[in-house]
Amino acid sequence: MEIRIAEITEVETIRNLVTTTIHLIYPHYYPMSIVDFFIAHHNQEHIEEDISNRKVYVLEDKEAIIGTVTIDDAEIHRLFVSRDFQGKGYGGLLLDFAERMIASKHAIVHLDSSLPAKAIYLKRGYKEVSFHCIEAKNGDYLCYDLMQKRLK
Repeated sequence: MEIRIAEITEVETIRNLVTTTIHLIYPHYYPMSIVDFFIAHHNQEHIEEDISNRKVYVLEDKEAIIGTVTIDDAEIHRLFVSRDFQGKGYGGLLLDFAERMIASKHAIVHLDSSLPAKAIYLKRGYKEVSFHCIEAKNGDYLCYDLMQKRLK
C-alpha cells in the first residue's frame, strides 16, 4: 500500500474512480441534478490541472489506484475511495496523509463536506464552520458544510 503523487498519465483513471464513486453513492443523498453538478465539478480538466500543480495523490494497492485525495494549501478536496475498498480504512489512510501534509505548514485544515462524508469527518474531529447552498438545475440545491479541524 502506497500513497504517492499522481502522474498526468493517470488523469483518466482518477476521473473514472471519482465519477464511478459519485454515481454509486451520491444518488442516495442528492437528486440527479446535484449528482450531475458533482460530476461536472470533478471533471477531467480540473483533475488534470490539479495533477499538473502536484496537488493530487493516489493510494495504490498492487499497482492499482484505489483512492485519491487532493491537497490545496490547507484544504482537502476530492477524497474518494473505490467502492470495492470502502469500509476498510483506506479513506482514513488518505485523510491521515492529507492532514500530516497540511500540518507541516498549517495549524488548521479545511474541507467542504458532502452529505455522504459528513459523519466521517465529525467522527474525525472536524467541526462545522459554515453552511452553504448552491442552486443547481431544476431548482435543486447542493447543500454542504465548510468544516475545519485544528491539527496538533
